[in-house]
Parts: sequence; C-alpha cells; structure tokens
Amino acid sequence: MAKRVVIALGGNAILRPNQEATFENQLHNVKISAELIAKIEKLDYEIVVTHGNGPQVGNLLRQNEEAKHVVPQLPLDVCSAKSQGFIGYMMEQSLKNVLDQEGLTSDVLTLLTQTEVSAEDSAFQNPTKPIGAFYGKEEAETMIREKGWVMMEDAGRGYRRVVPSPKPLKVHGVESIHKLLKQNTIVIAAGGGGIPVVRNTEGDLIGIEAVIDKDRTAKKLAEQLNADIFMMLTDVNNVYINYGKPNQEKLAEISVNKAKQYLNEGQFADGSMGPKMGAAVDFASQGKEAIICSLDQAAEALKGLAGTRIVKHVGAANKCVLTSV
Repeated sequence: MAKRVVIALGGNAILRPNQEATFENQLHNVKISAELIAKIEKLDYEIVVTHGNGPQVGNLLRQNEEAKHVVPQLPLDVCSAKSQGFIGYMMEQSLKNVLDQEGLTSDVLTLLTQTEVSAEDSAFQNPTKPIGAFYGKEEAETMIREKGWVMMEDAGRGYRRVVPSPKPLKVHGVESIHKLLKQNTIVIAAGGGGIPVVRNTEGDLIGIEAVIDKDRTAKKLAEQLNADIFMMLTDVNNVYINYGKPNQEKLAEISVNKAKQYLNEGQFADGSMGPKMGAAVDFASQGKEAIICSLDQAAEALKGLAGTRIVKHVGAANKCVLTSV
C-alpha cells in the first residue's frame, strides 16, 4: 500500500529572492518544481502538495492600492483565494505536462481550500504578520487613520501592514482529498495556509482578514489526512544548529525530544526555521515522520539519503547524526 506524503513547498518553488514577479518567471520556477515532484511520484507515493503565497498576495494587495481609484478594492481573504487559484493553475498544468512526458498515469487536481480558524484566537488581538507594500511614516499614519490598519516598522525598510496569524483549526475539503488520492490523483490544496474563514453567530463560514502560517496548515492537513510523512521543502539541504557560526552542524536524523531541546535553546529563528521545526515536532510526536530538506533533494530524502528527518524515537542503530560542515 502506497505511503501518503504531504509536501509543503517553500517560496523558492514559485519565486526566487530578488527575482521580478512576472508570470513568466513564476511559471518557469513552477515547471522546475513539477519535474522534482514527478520524481516522488515515480517512488509510488500518494501525494498532496501545498505551497506559500506571500509575495503573490503582497503584489495583489499592492495592485489594490494602485488601482483603488479605478476599481473597487478586494479584501485580504479574496486576494488569498486569487493567489491560491493562479498558483494552483501553474502547478497543475506543469505537473500534468511532466507526468505525460514521463508516461505516468496520475491525474492532478487543484482544490481551492478554506481553512477555519477561531474568531476567539488571541492572534486577532495581537496582529504580527507583515504583508503587502512598504510605506513611509506619513503614509503609514494615513493608513492607520483612514483604514484602521495596524502598521509596524519592518527592519529599517519602512512600515508595513500587519495582520493576525491565527492557528488553523480545520482544513475543509479533506474528505474529497481522501477520495482523489485513492483515484491516483495528485492533489494541490491549502495554498498559502488556506483561505482564512471563521464561523459567524449563525454558524456560517465567512472570510476574515488574516494570514495563516502555511507550515501550520500543512501540518494540520497532514494530520487530517492521516499522512505517513510530512515534508517541508525549503532553500537549504538540512536543518542546522549553531547556524552561521564556526561550530555549525547539520542534523540528519533527530528525535522529537532532541528537537524540542534545540527549540527551547533558541537554535532555530522564529522567522525562518523555528516554525518549521515546531510543526515537524508536533507531527512526529504522533509516531509519524517529518522531513525538512531542499526541493531538489526531496526524492533522495524520502529514501533516507538526504535532508533532516524528525522521528519520535531514533533507533539504536540510527542515532541522531551530527555532521560538521
């Protein structure tokens, strides 16, 4: 019986740092990603792919601002849906083309996905997620006054809007994903953490202005699907301790308890590897397997030959390996 893997693609799979965000550039990157995902399909896994959408949503919000005198602005949840749709389109098309070229029979389908959060989540009282364009101080003050936005200075580069980043409670559409996987279909779902929705007083789902961490949603999706493996693909081959220091070391296989120790020591930055390791620990604590590695080494990592693997217990013959670099 094929193992089930949920793959969370990092931002480089769609847009590389300092690269112009043209459709052509993004499609080119997605085509490369599709070729690497096809290698995993050849290993006979049931595959669900999710992805980030930060730069894309940011550009849609900027378009909102630039064109506000011409066309009505759209709320953040709608921008999230739009980005999920066009990224899914690129991925689905690219994957189908690669699979056809390789003579593989799997189908591919993109599922526009809502992720439910709690309206009582404390994140709504403490927005922390920066989105959209940078503004000068006077512009930021205008946004606060006219729109009621929360604005914060961002690393000396200007002021940006910050929005809540609540925890995902439920990814919708999982029942359909189960059926599609059984029908030899690769599913693209929950892009950008999913479209954030809450229940109103009547119990109906409604969109809300928030951004959900994509790795948290991917972990929730993996749990709901009862996946065997949760894989986060990023721009580094391994997770490191003492990163950037002379005694930097990479982690090959590591137990949940050891990973928790490193998290508590502050080994992993909140803005980069910290959330990924937190999600990996939560998933692996259930007796499953989490992997963090680069996109180009994903197939090798599934064979146990690359990347960082987080498991509940490391066997006596496979103790945590630390390799100096």
